[in-house]
Amino acid sequence: MTDPRHERAATAARSGEEIKESCRRAVARRQDAIVGLSHRIHAHPETAFQEIRAARWTAELLADAGFAVEEGICDLPTAFRASYGTGSLHLAICAEYDALPGIGHACGHNIIAAAAVAAAVAVAPVADDLGIRLSVLGTPAEEGGGGKILLLERGAFAGVHAAMMVHPFPVELVAPACLAVSHFAARYAGTAAHAAADPEHGVNALGALTVAQVAIGLLREHLPATARVHGIVTDGGAAANVVPATSCAEYFVRAPTRAELRSVEERVRHCFEAGALASGASLAIEELSPVYSELRTDDDLASLWHRNAVDLGRSFATGAPLPISTDMANVSLEIPVIHPMIDIGSLPAVNHQPEFAAAAITPRADEALLSAAVAMAWTCVDAATTPTTRCRLEAPPPDHAHG
Repeated sequence: MTDPRHERAATAARSGEEIKESCRRAVARRQDAIVGLSHRIHAHPETAFQEIRAARWTAELLADAGFAVEEGICDLPTAFRASYGTGSLHLAICAEYDALPGIGHACGHNIIAAAAVAAAVAVAPVADDLGIRLSVLGTPAEEGGGGKILLLERGAFAGVHAAMMVHPFPVELVAPACLAVSHFAARYAGTAAHAAADPEHGVNALGALTVAQVAIGLLREHLPATARVHGIVTDGGAAANVVPATSCAEYFVRAPTRAELRSVEERVRHCFEAGALASGASLAIEELSPVYSELRTDDDLASLWHRNAVDLGRSFATGAPLPISTDMANVSLEIPVIHPMIDIGSLPAVNHQPEFAAAAITPRADEALLSAAVAMAWTCVDAATTPTTRCRLEAPPPDHAHG
């Protein structure tokens, strides 16, 4: 990629619209490399905290474009920070790149990473003229693991005035509905025994889990309609003629806010406790990730995004949005954030289906990726050049982001 410093000299004294057009051209010039990154990440899916190649490939493109890259930040080997510019307004673009176990990039994080790179290298040539300091944060483990939450707690967002990213989806949304979510494993320990010769001396750990799942099924009738409870059995015993001494399930519990989540999760955990009580097995609950919060979209930045996306020909969905969960939500409670969704033409497939993974490298998805990059770049330009927005973002100093 061309070093943005070689392009910056021509940016002086240009209008906002001229600067935006230069950003659009910058994305167009690099589209082969950007789409190539998306397809390469898609072809080599890596799950939470294992995104070694994806993080390296993403960081390398930014380094080639003149960004200063720090790898393994905040004691996370597959996290990185790529920095450019020295302005007073510090904007961050988040790049996700983890895949789902078994079905690869069925959430399209390959698009998120590539769009972040493209937007950043488009803005870099004008960053100093706009008074921007630009960071791209490589954020691992969104699909369980809470990479952004760990980065937030360890200071990666300290000094950042606003953060953004764009997520592929089956429809176009400015501000997605977002549920808070907890992730945990329930492990039972019982006593093995011969299932025919000596069952009375066994304590059935799988039976404990069965009781818990039946109780959860009955509980669902009495939960708020906005709550979600879902999980999988990861250990159900090894042989049908042995009373299972161990069992394990991994569960997600979701609700509109963290406050509501606590109430729902308590009732779900009581169901697992009932399994232990009924069977005589012991129960251990293990947290698998920090709790993801509700998302607080910044209305001002969202309005800028919406205008830019419309100018690029994007059409937005109407009606109730499909709910998601994201660790970007926790960042949004600390600093202004936008997390718009961009339509990749996947319907009837939605995220976390194999068909969505297939849709994430189609020509329609590639076009959405490039549009997302341009719209993010334009939103950075607008945030820097709209006096009311800039003043609001820059003051007071952002020392509240776990710095």
